[in-house]
Amino acid sequence: MGAVTSSMAAKFAFFPPSPPSYGVEEVEGTGKLRMMEVAERDNVDVLRLPTKRGTQIVAVYVRNPAATLTLLYSHGNAADLGQMYDLFSELSLHLRVNLMGYDYSGYGRSTGKPTEHNTYADIEAAYRCLLEKYGTKEEDIILYGQSVGSGPTVDLASRLPRLRAVVLHSPIMSGLRVMYPVKRTYWFDIYKNIDKIPLVQCPVLIIHGTADDVVDCSHGQQLWQQCKEKYEPLWVKGGNHCDLELYPEYIKHLKKFISAVEKSSHSRNGSITSADLSDNPRSSTDCRPRSSTDYREKSRLSTEQREKPRSVSDLRDKSRSSVDKKERTRKSVDYAEKVNGHAEQPEKARNSIDRFGDMMRSAVLCNIDCFKPAGAKEMHTQA
Repeated sequence: MGAVTSSMAAKFAFFPPSPPSYGVEEVEGTGKLRMMEVAERDNVDVLRLPTKRGTQIVAVYVRNPAATLTLLYSHGNAADLGQMYDLFSELSLHLRVNLMGYDYSGYGRSTGKPTEHNTYADIEAAYRCLLEKYGTKEEDIILYGQSVGSGPTVDLASRLPRLRAVVLHSPIMSGLRVMYPVKRTYWFDIYKNIDKIPLVQCPVLIIHGTADDVVDCSHGQQLWQQCKEKYEPLWVKGGNHCDLELYPEYIKHLKKFISAVEKSSHSRNGSITSADLSDNPRSSTDCRPRSSTDYREKSRLSTEQREKPRSVSDLRDKSRSSVDKKERTRKSVDYAEKVNGHAEQPEKARNSIDRFGDMMRSAVLCNIDCFKPAGAKEMHTQA
């Protein structure tokens, strides 16, 4: 019975887009790969990576010359690299990070089938590539897991003592807990994040929508409670499972978290001290109140004094906070021109972030309800 339930959970968990949204071809005479159906960019490498389970996965590496940190992004359930490509470029630009994204086995143009243990091998292959090909250090890597991607993210993070930080976006406590209100972990469950999260040694940011009708917000809340290195979470008021990027507080809070871990110093075991985090207070005015950390209350007061909400006529997601001085410089604007392949006026930094909101409205993201039977797919097809 347990094996059957595990098999069913795995079947419900994975909805790779069919057909894939992109192709991969070799550039003649160079040995390099490029993705078809997406805009070609000079700062993006396209890779095929072997995994220890015998599959080959497709990955992209987005370079940012101003970056000191690298984000390893595990995407959501019903997306592939072609659909995430523009988002990856924008996140790399606005967060000033290098970014590696990859397709799970059986997703996009990766070979094999999507299974829990294959995804563990997939993220390990991407991580190993960062170390060996790009010379990235463990302590300069931030793991980012969205929805189902929280599974391989937490699993790898639990085994890396010097990891810089983790971001969990609409995460799951476990596969079985999404489908059934179980109170304990069974051996046949998949992605047992709730049991592994206490083993993560670095700061963890959790982002979850309060109106998530696929993975209830309680998943994010309970995971946050179990974190060893808690960072102020972002509970997006009214946010659902697949639209959090459309809320202005998403990129604002994420930028502040990246800035905090970038400036922080590591102790011997690789974790970030609480003093380092409190030096960079965070605002969460749209989140459910929490009483466990005093610095959050101070953050809220100080943030309200120095950050006034900006209004726009039509799109809520164009509302943005002011950004740091580096993004006001000509260097930032020049880099934005290079990455996006078209000239932009050296305007205020807010315009750059408004463009992030515009892009997110047109991005194709995970919009299939995860962990639901195949019959539900027809009701939630990719755009």
